[in-house]
Amino acid sequence: MTGVGPGRIMQIAVTVSDLDRSVAFYRDLLGMAFLFNAGTMAFLQCGEVRLLLGTPEPGRPISNGGTILYLKSVDLDGDYVRLADAGVPSVQAPQMIAKMPDHDLWLAIVSDPDDNPVGLMQEIARSN
Repeated sequence: MTGVGPGRIMQIAVTVSDLDRSVAFYRDLLGMAFLFNAGTMAFLQCGEVRLLLGTPEPGRPISNGGTILYLKSVDLDGDYVRLADAGVPSVQAPQMIAKMPDHDLWLAIVSDPDDNPVGLMQEIARSN
């Protein structure tokens, strides 16, 4: 197969107003590995996906466009409390959003420094 196919996502870009503040949020509070800074852009690693944080071109506003990053959590309640204690704004407290055949899907949503929503998801296995 040639061209773009249904492979893995390589990189996601998020527009931010303050690069250093956003790097600190994604690196220090969400635990992503910092890769490098390229002036108006910084790159972090999140599993197999790179996160590009970039400032808008001069004269252009930040446009979040409704994109939400959803990150896997193994301790949703603990992560939510830790982020709240660090002053991260909450959009939605942890709640179960779906009962799947073998697990319950839980979700919390917080905001990054530019009010971009960040979803924290946990799949909790159910015993039959």
